[in-house]
Amino acid sequence: MTKYGLLLPHFGEEADRAKLLDGARRAEELGFDSVWVRDHLVFEPHGEMEKPNRTFYDALTTLTAIGAVTSTIELGTGSLIPFRHPLVTALMAGTITQLVGPRLILGFGAGTFDHEFDAVGMSGLDRVELVRSNAAILKRVMTENDVDYKDDYFEFSNVTIEPKPVGGRVPFWYCGGTPRSARLAVEFCDGWMPGRISMGTLAKRIETIEQLSAEKGRSRPTIAVIPPTSIEATREEALKDVNIPGLLAWANKAKFAVKPPSGTFETVDDLEGQLIVGNPEEAVAECKKFEALGVEHLVFDFRFKFDKWFEQIELLGSEVLPKLRG
Repeated sequence: MTKYGLLLPHFGEEADRAKLLDGARRAEELGFDSVWVRDHLVFEPHGEMEKPNRTFYDALTTLTAIGAVTSTIELGTGSLIPFRHPLVTALMAGTITQLVGPRLILGFGAGTFDHEFDAVGMSGLDRVELVRSNAAILKRVMTENDVDYKDDYFEFSNVTIEPKPVGGRVPFWYCGGTPRSARLAVEFCDGWMPGRISMGTLAKRIETIEQLSAEKGRSRPTIAVIPPTSIEATREEALKDVNIPGLLAWANKAKFAVKPPSGTFETVDDLEGQLIVGNPEEAVAECKKFEALGVEHLVFDFRFKFDKWFEQIELLGSEVLPKLRG
């Protein structure tokens, strides 16, 4: 059965303690499976998607606070960017699980902006390979003691990180929508999670993941997505809060996207998969399209609606989730 989660309002002008803590508690009460955070160090809002407010609550600190006021809801990063030393991440992840239980999912991505890495002396590094290094190091220090390790980016000897995560190693997912991201997810990850991705592109990536997993004789990584979402009583109302031109511009810039028949993304219908918008019945129908493709974890991204955060949680929790699980 598909799991359903929420991207938390921990960035931009709507970032707010009450929204985060009270909203997460309410999400758990309503039966959501997970809450998720993004990651930035020197935040520069995406012009087509976000207002120019640079507030950004740290990802792992936010999840720790959420975990302290909830009991069962999963806590995910979608995605963590590798500007931290992986030993620091290992210590933080192990600590989080000791404090709130084995609920953490570490989604990692290579990041978009060079300036965040330049600021901490990591200029010019291959960020995808940094993700690979993080995966290898976290896997070892979360399960072993006295670890020796060396690659092109990190080197250490006789390192033991305690506490170890409750329940063993924390799941490691690759976050990205490119063909390479799908291959890497099969190579060394437990899951694959693109953000905004067209339904046609998603189907193609899942086909690749299934084929490569079969060739390697491994189970398929968990498939997840984070589509921008707007739910209201009518589709017209829901569309008012969404930056359709911005989403179309982003979609047309996506280098490896499967294009619609016209060759360009031009209409709301062309954004199938990259947007869940409409009334509750329409939202259910869109979610079922993802389920049919094999998506196992769908996270609703309300960044267009964070000013209506509680209303969106209630609407989804009372009128969408029950129908999806009925």
